Amino acid sequence: MKHIFLNLKRFDIPREYSGVNSIASPCEWGSYIVSKVQEELKQYQKDDVEFVMYMPEAHIINAVKERKEDSNLKIGCQSVFREDTAPGMNFGAFTTQRTGNSMKAIGCDSTIIGHCEERKDKAGILSEVGVEDSDAVNRILNREIKAAIQAGLDVLYCIGETADQQENWKEVLKSQLTIGLDGVDISKVAVAYEPVWAIGPGKTPPDREYIRKIACFIKEVKNGIAVTYGGGLKTDNAAMLASIPEIDGGLIALTRFSGEIGFYPDEYLEIIRTYLG
Repeated sequence: MKHIFLNLKRFDIPREYSGVNSIASPCEWGSYIVSKVQEELKQYQKDDVEFVMYMPEAHIINAVKERKEDSNLKIGCQSVFREDTAPGMNFGAFTTQRTGNSMKAIGCDSTIIGHCEERKDKAGILSEVGVEDSDAVNRILNREIKAAIQAGLDVLYCIGETADQQENWKEVLKSQLTIGLDGVDISKVAVAYEPVWAIGPGKTPPDREYIRKIACFIKEVKNGIAVTYGGGLKTDNAAMLASIPEIDGGLIALTRFSGEIGFYPDEYLEIIRTYLG
């Protein structure tokens, strides 16, 4: 089975506020995206490919409302808190936090956890108290993954090495996998490999053999778990990634990287057509 994930980050912010959104007003943004893609996605069978869109929390309800009953598009949130509501325990005192139960209740099917931006944020908070411990970040993410699965959400778990870690990529990725997925039902999880050292303007992305090497390593460590490319599935690399048998899909973010950069539904569909043939 193939997996096509879309991480919309905060692409809802209009250009006049230094964002990249010019496709719809913020109030209509989530529903607009769903309405522009769900009909064409129906040509693909649910047993063959999974489509998941991860949206900022404010847009999830409108996106879920726009999704038709026969749609094969899933809606997800961007991570969840490591604790949640439970009978006889906390009834919802989680100010500022997204819990798994709250996201499931409004219609989410999945969540993305451990994205390099989330890892950077958690590491930065720890460093404020003098703690430099990547395994501590992995332990926090492990709790988030377990909370998400407990709430009935599937998980896209992001792993990857920075430029400083690249020399020791095996140890870094193995720790992220073994600690982050400790005690986790991996049938509910797909992995997105993010080569953090190669993400950003002017960076050179990994080639086919490097990506294949990483995918093989991940599957070896975690018993054949689904592995997707999280460094950015786009039209330029879709055919190459589709040719790697160990890669089970990809994570799309921006669809246009020059000119009026941003996310555009028609370009999203073109990436999918290119990848799936």
